[in-house]
Amino acid sequence: MPVRKVLEEGRVAVKLYTDDIEPDALQQLINVSRLPIVHGHVAAMPDVHLGIGATVGSVIPTRQAIIPAAVGVDIGCGMNALRLSLSARDLPESLGRVRSAIEAAVPVGFAQHRDTKMVGPERKREARLLDKRLRAIVDRHPAVGKMQKKFDQTWLCQIGSLGGGNHFIELCLDGEQRLWVMLHSGSRGIGNAIGRYFIAAAKKDMQRHHIQLPDRDLAYLREGSALFDDYVAAVHWAQEYAFTNRREMMRLILDALERHLPPFEATGEAINCHHNYVAEETHFGERLYVTRKGAISARAGELGIIPGSMGARSYIVRGLGSPESLHSCAHGAGRRMSRTEARKRFSAEDLARQTEGVECRKDGGVLDEIPGAYKDIDEVMANQSDLCEVVHTLKQVVCVKG
Repeated sequence: MPVRKVLEEGRVAVKLYTDDIEPDALQQLINVSRLPIVHGHVAAMPDVHLGIGATVGSVIPTRQAIIPAAVGVDIGCGMNALRLSLSARDLPESLGRVRSAIEAAVPVGFAQHRDTKMVGPERKREARLLDKRLRAIVDRHPAVGKMQKKFDQTWLCQIGSLGGGNHFIELCLDGEQRLWVMLHSGSRGIGNAIGRYFIAAAKKDMQRHHIQLPDRDLAYLREGSALFDDYVAAVHWAQEYAFTNRREMMRLILDALERHLPPFEATGEAINCHHNYVAEETHFGERLYVTRKGAISARAGELGIIPGSMGARSYIVRGLGSPESLHSCAHGAGRRMSRTEARKRFSAEDLARQTEGVECRKDGGVLDEIPGAYKDIDEVMANQSDLCEVVHTLKQVVCVKG
């Protein structure tokens, strides 16, 4: 479906792919479009909803500057999916032990590994390179290290861990009943520390230069400054860390599954993509920084992952390369209500009913992730038929939450 609405209240237009958007999120989009650094137009995906400063589900092209709060604090958050040679008939009748095995292999919530999982010559070399680059960042900005307890141990021991909130691990079946492993996570505590530090630094920089903003959370860093260069180095490090975290989690999950399922091989597409990140790209004939805050790259032929809620379908998609969306599409269903509202409105009985047929937690601890708190993923997909095409439709049978 093409653009549903165009807002012309800012310096540049805002192009929306949905009519389902709350007024506060609409105002956030207008605020972003008024910034002098935004170039071309802002694109709002069908899953758009209220964020901090910038809306979740927005694609923001900026010239010679980046907005740290638009990238956010879960830098590099994204998805990983892999198809296995197994099918539904290879699964045990009861999936409880499979879920327990995954939970034993991958720490969730605030938990982390006792020791680093980066073992073996190649992984140790990779860890040393990550450590060297991170220390260069922390040497220039010691507060980043101080924002994490036991800094030296934490970031290494969190590689291969899930986190909480909307992060998850799932076993899914596609339309041909083939088994997929899919997971959603980001840059863990260290990414959060980097994000918070540079968001605060950008706000101070705006005050120092007496720059007025429609929202303080839209503070930006300009090219040519040492702070900008340091942020670019830090955000690229966090995005690589998030990519590594997902890859290592997938390895640990497959090791766990080998002990509980028949022998298998990875037979399908392996997709590892960010949906909270910034990248240097060319649009409108110019070199720009494109921030996708809750959106994935959908260049022509590019594979991506769009998950629904823990009781709905998810999709493996192929990008169609739409210039109007800045070669982007939605990153998921998008929240319809806040976590607080979801906990007030729904009960554990509602959660059990909405996740019927899925082996997952059904207690109050994950009530804020109930499917009813999210938009209809099928409506989201219908609204972006011009942006991507469905390659596989997945339905989860196991879901692990933090």
